[in-house]
Amino acid sequence: MATDLFEAARKAMALAHAPYSKFPVGAAIRAEDGTIYAGANIENLSFPEGWCAETTAISHMIMGGARKILEVAVIAEKLPLCPPCGGCRQRLSEFAEAGTPIYLCDETGVRKTVMLSDLLPHSFATDTIG
Repeated sequence: MATDLFEAARKAMALAHAPYSKFPVGAAIRAEDGTIYAGANIENLSFPEGWCAETTAISHMIMGGARKILEVAVIAEKLPLCPPCGGCRQRLSEFAEAGTPIYLCDETGVRKTVMLSDLLPHSFATDTIG
């Protein structure tokens, strides 16, 4: 089932704008209605004003009218099994549950599955703050 997410993330990675770090990343999110939203990292010369692939995918999901993430795939060209950065972990937790699977990929497909709670065990809880 995660194969379609891997393919979407890989295609997104090919569209990354990473002229400074030379570190393209792609991410894909499956929303509650089954729609897949993808994104790539987009850098800006004024570091750290760029944004991550996961952030781009979340933005596409929100603009598409969805609000809940069911699963996520992430791929980086130069780092197999690249997990989301700390900021993206918190962003993902805004729209996902602790048990949401995060698929870490290499160039051949999904190689490891972790739960969001494994990556961010003490996230801010939206029911506490907002």
